[in-house]
Amino acid sequence: MDLGLQGKHAIVTGGSRGIGKAIARELAREGVDVAIVARNKGDLEATARELAAATNRRIVPLAADVTSKEQVDRTVAEAAQQLGGLHILVNSGSAPGGSATATGPIETVIDEDLIQDFNVKYVGVLRCSRAVIPFMKTAGWGRIINISGGNARNAGNLSGGARNAGLVHMTKTLAVSPRGNAICRMVDASEVAFVAVFLASDKAWAVSGELVAASGGAGRSVYY
Repeated sequence: MDLGLQGKHAIVTGGSRGIGKAIARELAREGVDVAIVARNKGDLEATARELAAATNRRIVPLAADVTSKEQVDRTVAEAAQQLGGLHILVNSGSAPGGSATATGPIETVIDEDLIQDFNVKYVGVLRCSRAVIPFMKTAGWGRIINISGGNARNAGNLSGGARNAGLVHMTKTLAVSPRGNAICRMVDASEVAFVAVFLASDKAWAVSGELVAASGGAGRSVYY
């Protein structure tokens, strides 16, 4: 299946390691030039060298803290300038599971750490999405992918669950907003077939027993 990504430009937050790094690698393998963003410049530069050597694509390391609107705006603009535009944003930056002092019994949760978790994963996504949308509009093509987590569906982890559930809601809100990416037309049979063929492939091992709504973003319901 041709994914149609050759020549596209992406920015991936949390791109120096873990899921973000893996996503950046796969995008590059599909012919995408990628700007990777994280706070640690040394880790970013090492990852950029590794991915560029492995994929023969341009990987641009950009250090930034997503809790700063100024840094986000500047970094997104720099990514667009260096890559020649932006088509894809992957929001993958956060501490896995949330801060340890914001996830325990409610009596022990530290307010400031809980707020910081939201500032990184929820408001950070808002900042990055808001900054990248004008560049996607200029390009006439755009995808925003937000990495949430299973805690959105399960009670117990106060910080991880709340921020992930909030992120799912924000993702749907972005899609149905006047400037969002709901396609505003009927999905045709071939487009459903593309999803089915992907799910049948060896690339889809991570998806099992899940609802996949191939509706083009229709409706306003939020599914966790």
